[in-house]
Amino acid sequence: MPRPFPLSADELTHLADEYPTPFYLYDESGIRQTCRELAQAFHWVDGFRNFFAVKALPNPHILKIVHAEGMGADCSSRAELVLAEKSGLRGEEIMFTSNNTPLAEYRAARDLGAVLNLDDITHIDFVQKTIGLPELVSFRYNPGPARTGNVIIGRPEEAKYGFTEEQLFEGYRQLRKLGVRRFALHTMVASNELDGNFFVETARMLFDLVVRIHQDCGVRMEFVNLGGGIGIPYRPEDRPVDLSVLSENIRRLYDEMIRPAGLDPLRIVMENGRMVTGPHGFLVTRCLHHKHIYRDYVGVDACMAHLMRPGMYGAYHHITVPAREQEPHDRTVDVVGSLCENNDKFAIQRSLPNIERGDLLVIHDAGAHGHAMGFQYNGKLRCAELLLQPDGSVRQIRRAETLDDLFATLDMTEL
Repeated sequence: MPRPFPLSADELTHLADEYPTPFYLYDESGIRQTCRELAQAFHWVDGFRNFFAVKALPNPHILKIVHAEGMGADCSSRAELVLAEKSGLRGEEIMFTSNNTPLAEYRAARDLGAVLNLDDITHIDFVQKTIGLPELVSFRYNPGPARTGNVIIGRPEEAKYGFTEEQLFEGYRQLRKLGVRRFALHTMVASNELDGNFFVETARMLFDLVVRIHQDCGVRMEFVNLGGGIGIPYRPEDRPVDLSVLSENIRRLYDEMIRPAGLDPLRIVMENGRMVTGPHGFLVTRCLHHKHIYRDYVGVDACMAHLMRPGMYGAYHHITVPAREQEPHDRTVDVVGSLCENNDKFAIQRSLPNIERGDLLVIHDAGAHGHAMGFQYNGKLRCAELLLQPDGSVRQIRRAETLDDLFATLDMTEL
């Protein structure tokens, strides 16, 4: 069930009078609560850490919040490394997981002391000969046909990421010969998954590899990264993953597989982004027009350029109209933006109350892969991001773009 919007209808109206729609609003208290729930669930793991996936919500104000709650940062680009550094993260608080990586980005990660999570066996030699291998190196594992990815992430054997199992064993042997002394193992085989058993089986797969790699290569893993992908309940009928049950099932496997092999302690980490901020972000937009042809349409001032998940994936996002939630939801409409693309729709044939021009709509669960995936097609300007603080005040943490921003990189001197 999506989280309720944290402001009353009147409070939202006052906020929209101050900040033009559309805008994103993030609930700091909710984000902190989720950070603490995840940490508490894995309290039994000495040194447990979630490396927040920066790509989900790349705003330094948010990164400072999750860092204050004990999280690190999972980065996949130079820009994300800069954001992590500006937010106060250092060294092994940062995990750098990228693919087809340019040398400059490896160098930037190495300079920060980040954990290098290599995506391909050829990158061992590449990194060694250019910037030198650090003391700690991790590999990303792609299980191929051994695992079935979920709907969003697809079939592992079709993915461009990671080492095969054979390459893993060869890669760790190479690391030992090259003088690396600390080792880690990572995988990512699910996205927005609500079945907790999926992550238990991921832990089983990695624990089995940890044991066999130790037996075959003499390499003892310092930690395993189970990846991210814990989903959130976008639809009213969805239920969140029970973190305590998930953790307890992983703990049982740890006791069955890692302790008897003499490999305790093995640190467990994760890299969730969506579940941390997703439920606590809301895209606020205003009704501009109505259209009645073969269907009934509600046109709003946000568009796919502000939230592309529904148009790109057909993803569901719950929509409420705070001023009219007590009215009958007896109108079936498509909620659409103004982009010149027919998939620019936030909802298709959705039951909503009667919506008048000027009404404010709230698109829920937009706190991850929302603003971050925005774009400027049709000259659309990316909107502001606001933070609802624990004391009830709201502050702007990213201003809306202007036409000057849009045209800043154009050379118009010769026109």
